[in-house]
Amino acid sequence: MNAQVIDNTEASRFELDIDGEIAHADYRLSGDQLYIDYVEAPPALRGTGAAGRLMEGIMTSAAEKGYSVVPICGYAAAWMRRHRKL
Repeated sequence: MNAQVIDNTEASRFELDIDGEIAHADYRLSGDQLYIDYVEAPPALRGTGAAGRLMEGIMTSAAEKGYSVVPICGYAAAWMRRHRKL
């Protein structure tokens, strides 16, 4: 599974397309802070680790751009607590 997280800047969301099912994270930018407002995986992807792969991609992208990530979404906050090394 080589799905890549893309930054859909027009929709202000990161997307991970897996076999036509799209997990996404809505975001806002303010200066160098990236606010993750909402993370969602469609029912077909729940329990597959798709949301975690999405978060990994978001964190990688944020690091490359020099953004600090501010989780508003409960899932994003919990994921970041579990993966502090990222």
